[in-house]
Amino acid sequence: MVESGTTTWMLVSTAMVLLMTPGLALFYGGLVRAKSVLNTMMMSWGALGVGGVVWALLGYSLAFGDGGPLQPWLGGLQHLALRGLGLEAGAGGPFPDLLFWAFQGTFAIITAALISGAAVERMRFGAYLAFIALWTVVVYAPIAHWVWGGGWLSRLGALDFAGGTVVHINAGVAALVAALVVGPRRDYGRQAILPHNVPLVLLGAALLWFGWFGFNGGSALAADEGAALAFVNTMLAPMAAMLVWMLLDVRRTGKATAVGVATAVVVGLVAITPAAGFVSPLGALAIGAVAALPSHAFLAWRARSALDDSLDVFGTHGLGGLSGALLTGVFASEAWGGTPGLLEGNVLQLGVQALAALAALAYSGLASFLLLKLVGALVPLRADTQAEGLGLDVAEHGEEAYTTGEGAVLLLDGGDGKMAPEPKPARAVGGEAA
Repeated sequence: MVESGTTTWMLVSTAMVLLMTPGLALFYGGLVRAKSVLNTMMMSWGALGVGGVVWALLGYSLAFGDGGPLQPWLGGLQHLALRGLGLEAGAGGPFPDLLFWAFQGTFAIITAALISGAAVERMRFGAYLAFIALWTVVVYAPIAHWVWGGGWLSRLGALDFAGGTVVHINAGVAALVAALVVGPRRDYGRQAILPHNVPLVLLGAALLWFGWFGFNGGSALAADEGAALAFVNTMLAPMAAMLVWMLLDVRRTGKATAVGVATAVVVGLVAITPAAGFVSPLGALAIGAVAALPSHAFLAWRARSALDDSLDVFGTHGLGGLSGALLTGVFASEAWGGTPGLLEGNVLQLGVQALAALAALAYSGLASFLLLKLVGALVPLRADTQAEGLGLDVAEHGEEAYTTGEGAVLLLDGGDGKMAPEPKPARAVGGEAA
């Protein structure tokens, strides 16, 4: 039977999680250089189209369908192209089956969008869309099935309230593989590559935090005490992570930075995601504070290394998700709705959490590598030297984010001393020529 209160909460939560992907576009867009901001944002917006359609046609069924003899590993095809999903209450709870599909679809979309941050400013837009279309089916759907669809990890008792393993570890390791396969930007390590719009980063982080209340709170699948606990924990963990991060920044450089604060908020949100409905509010504070340590250390190391994970997706989401998954096994409490964790004497739960994290790391890493190689064999993965130097906004989309004309000037001088045809002016919002 459909309950109006629960349905209302799930409608609101779904809209909030959907908003996270445009929020991610702003967050990522502010972190790159002005010449590639539109391309970076378009990768998130592209995931809304490609990821959503693939989820409707095939992904949902493989994640949440009945796989019969394959059930431990993969769902079936009975929900192919939304077949069998209607307005009656279903497996998700006392709200329409179609709404459960939509809620889960917002998770699949943002997971694919997260990966883009590792390869921005040099990966071709079409190659990225082809990759995430395949990745949603081959990688995301099976791991979602293992944890949430009745698969082998859920049978072992792995705890992942809202996606620490399914979303963040999964996307983080795929992003790391993408950065390695596509290769570093041509000027990486040779000149400073700085964010072009830090206020945009803060705005994106704010929208992500807002949407995360639906991400975690909605994962209770009810408007009840579990949703309230997840909601409160989603407030507390990022606050603790932000405080620790600022202290670490001041200790290292003498200054607390706005980009550091925004990054810390995301790390705290990622870390609390698997634990949100299983730990006490004090446990959430501890998880946020502890998770800041490895992510901060990794980002400081990465900036000095040859690894060009452009927007630190692995350090933020991969390590943040790994920290959160393991700490869930430490702080999970029976009194707060979870299986007892290490602090309540259940060391086995920590082992199960580690196994789930390692399984996602191994499968996503290997499958992502093979899919990137497959796509690369069909179409070039990265832009050519001229396009990368020009910026992918003009090269890939024929537009500029800002009306400076710099991209058009670069296009006229292609680096070979010849004048290229002047591009047609792009159209800005409101119909004025940009």
